[in-house]
Amino acid sequence: MACVLPPDRSLTTVPQAPGSPTTAPAPWTDVSSAGTPTASASPGSSASDTRVARYSGFRPEVQGLRAVAVLLVVVYHVFMGRVSGGVDIFLLISAFFMTLSFVRRIEGGRPLGLVRYWLHTFKRLLPLATVIILGTLALVAFVFPRTDVAEFRSQGVASILYLENWTLAANQVDYYAADHSTASPFQHFWSLSVQGQVFLVWPLIFALAWFVKRRTGRSCVPVLAGCFGLVFVASLAFSVVTTASRQEFAYFDTRARLWEFALGSLLALAVPYLRVGRGLGVLLGWAGFVSMVLVGILVDVQGAFPGWIALWPLLSAAAIIVAGQTGSPIGFDRFLSWGPVVRLGDAAYALYLVHWPLLISYLVLRERPEAGPRSGVALVVLSVVLALALTRWVEAPMKRWAWPEARKWRMGLVIVVCMGLVVATAGAWSAVERHRTQQLTWNATENNPGAVSLLPGFQFAGDPEAPTLPLPEDLSRSAAELGGACPEDIELPEQFRQFCHETRAAENPAETVLVTGNSHAQHWLPAITALAEANNWRVVNYIQPGCYYTVAEEQPPFETCDRWFEGTQPMVGAVHPGLMFVQGTFTNVDGEFWKAGLETRVRDLVSQGIDVVGIRDVPRFSQPPSECAVENGEDAPQCVGTHPMLGTEDPQQTLAEVLPGFSAVDMTDVICPREQCRPVIGNVYVYLDDDHITGMYSATTAPIFAQRTAEAMSADGGVGLDVPR
Repeated sequence: MACVLPPDRSLTTVPQAPGSPTTAPAPWTDVSSAGTPTASASPGSSASDTRVARYSGFRPEVQGLRAVAVLLVVVYHVFMGRVSGGVDIFLLISAFFMTLSFVRRIEGGRPLGLVRYWLHTFKRLLPLATVIILGTLALVAFVFPRTDVAEFRSQGVASILYLENWTLAANQVDYYAADHSTASPFQHFWSLSVQGQVFLVWPLIFALAWFVKRRTGRSCVPVLAGCFGLVFVASLAFSVVTTASRQEFAYFDTRARLWEFALGSLLALAVPYLRVGRGLGVLLGWAGFVSMVLVGILVDVQGAFPGWIALWPLLSAAAIIVAGQTGSPIGFDRFLSWGPVVRLGDAAYALYLVHWPLLISYLVLRERPEAGPRSGVALVVLSVVLALALTRWVEAPMKRWAWPEARKWRMGLVIVVCMGLVVATAGAWSAVERHRTQQLTWNATENNPGAVSLLPGFQFAGDPEAPTLPLPEDLSRSAAELGGACPEDIELPEQFRQFCHETRAAENPAETVLVTGNSHAQHWLPAITALAEANNWRVVNYIQPGCYYTVAEEQPPFETCDRWFEGTQPMVGAVHPGLMFVQGTFTNVDGEFWKAGLETRVRDLVSQGIDVVGIRDVPRFSQPPSECAVENGEDAPQCVGTHPMLGTEDPQQTLAEVLPGFSAVDMTDVICPREQCRPVIGNVYVYLDDDHITGMYSATTAPIFAQRTAEAMSADGGVGLDVPR
């Protein structure tokens, strides 16, 4: 997906290719954001004036290039479900225009006005984005599954704050997922977030060049070329390495995209000095266009972007820009300069913003993974019509509105109001849902007994009309809580403290208990906490999702896991636990397995005099059972899952029988009674996704979990435990 900035005529002044015909406005006119024209360089003007003239000029074909690029993005999304490379092109173009504008300011001896630039930029971007985000939030409320509401609401806030790319990266979103109906309607805001972050950083590089020119009187171009060259090399190297190891994260990582901006800036610095004849210009223009179209067709971008392969669409766009206006009747620039194409380029920002939520909403409504030919055409036409209307009735009036431009604080006020509208809307919506949830949980003991309903002799005495908890809109955030920050009395090196939390504090605790592992150890924290309350234990945890408490060779290839694993032994030494809970086995959708490295760690802990309890892993599924229940009903047969581990012996039991100090706890029959994994037990959703149980269901297992832990430790010769009732 690409982020298409709203056209700002102050930024579409670009250098003419030498020998190209002049278009209006004249190439010597620089309509800056402040509205101050820069005079043409006369024979007696200074070298700086000459450079200003070199970096000035207006070419409508560049605006037409926006239209072609955004249409490629829309068509590829709607009809092919693939990436066109458009995002990379627009990142390059945005840096290209920004560089031209700032070079003219620096060489013209004008103040940079960074604060005004930042305010002006975001004041242009935010009004239309606010309208789209609020409209999309309305679609989320009425169209999308309730299980997605909370997550998409938070993404709306992240989008208006220019943080959506990091949100998607943290959630490990698969940008290339074939089924777009499961995608976020805010997913396309990731590139706008990247651009917004660069718009804050890039001017600082121009400020350095401005300072050097002011002190030396020399051109800023070599300084900028050196700076952007360094950024290009460093970021491209980072992008290639990160794409190879963590492609899903790299795709949204701003650091892995900086080289694309740097290439756009380097292109802007070089274009005034590139001389292209008419014939070569025609060839470059058409070759660039054909190459742009072929990127998404010929290149399997999954797993490749944003690495070096992204040079393909970038160099394609660069060829078109270098070609310039050829003056040839068969030049591709003639089509790009055509009035309707230029006007569509004016609406490119709106078209980009509106097409994705329309597409995703349609797919959700029709329960389809992709649009068909007829519906696809209708979606494209509707998107173009809405984009033109939004450009005319929202974006253009806001751009013409002179009141904010008169004072910096007024532009700041527009920015605050836009962000505030989205944040306040999402916040109020969230507060209403929290209040409703709080009211429901007051009677949860009777109405939502969860695993307690599995106990012998249980009789339901609650309200038969009470809703199932957690509410579907709360499922995505219903994971067990880690607890408070790492306590000061735990002397753990600073680089490891982010993984440490205190789940339950206790004065003069009878024992300190440490829970270590990944998120599959985390989801048992509510049950462990109930056991700790009955026995006056202090509970701390050292948890990192996706990592293994085994041996170094078995860790996933992530830097975070390496650092977390390095701190596991220092954590044990800092806490001095008498008892540890770990994830005993590991599952995937195909089965269950025992890691030899875990036995190594367990034996080491036991040799230190620490009792260890291994908790058997839970079944994993290809699809979340709770989502199936929300969509099809809690009793729908297709929502009842099964797993190869059901009905089999706990693999860790063998070690528990021969190693004193290690106990095995198996809760499989509490998750899947009678070897059937139902989405709801005792009016409580069991799973929040495809492999994690909800914090609420974990809490309801407390008496069963405690009893089995006590029995396992007693059989191993451990001390007796008080069991919560």
